[in-house]
Amino acid sequence: MSSSTLVSSGVILLIVVTVAFGGTFLLRVFSGGVPANGLQKSFFRAGHAHAGVLIILGLVIRLLLADDRVPAWSRALGDGVLYAAVLMSAGFFLSVLGKDPQKPSRMIVLLWLGVASLVIGVVGAGCGLIVAGLDA
Repeated sequence: MSSSTLVSSGVILLIVVTVAFGGTFLLRVFSGGVPANGLQKSFFRAGHAHAGVLIILGLVIRLLLADDRVPAWSRALGDGVLYAAVLMSAGFFLSVLGKDPQKPSRMIVLLWLGVASLVIGVVGAGCGLIVAGLDA
C-alpha cells in the first residue's frame, strides 16, 4: 500500500470519531433533548447508519484493492464508496434541517449523488478485482 493511501486511510479512521459524535447526537434526539419530528428522526438515524457502514466498507475495499495486480482505475473508482459515506449522510442530515420539516429539502440531491458514487465505487472495485484475478 502506498504511503499516501496509508495516510489517507489513517485520516479516514480518525473521521470515525465524527460518526461516534453523531451517535451522541442521536441519543439526545431520541431522549427528547433535541426536538425533532418523525421525518427528522428517521433521516438522522439513516444518515448515521450509512456513515458508519460505508466508511468501514470503503476501508475494506481499499484493503482489497491494495494488491499490485488491481488496475489503477479500479482503485480510483473504489474510493467512491468513501465519498458516498459523506454524500449520503450529508443528504440525510441536511435535507431535514429546520424547525418542523414536512418533507426533505433540495439538499436531498446529496443523497442521490452519494447513491451514484456508491454504485460506481462498488462496481469499479468489483470489476477491478475480477480483472486482477483473471490476470493472475
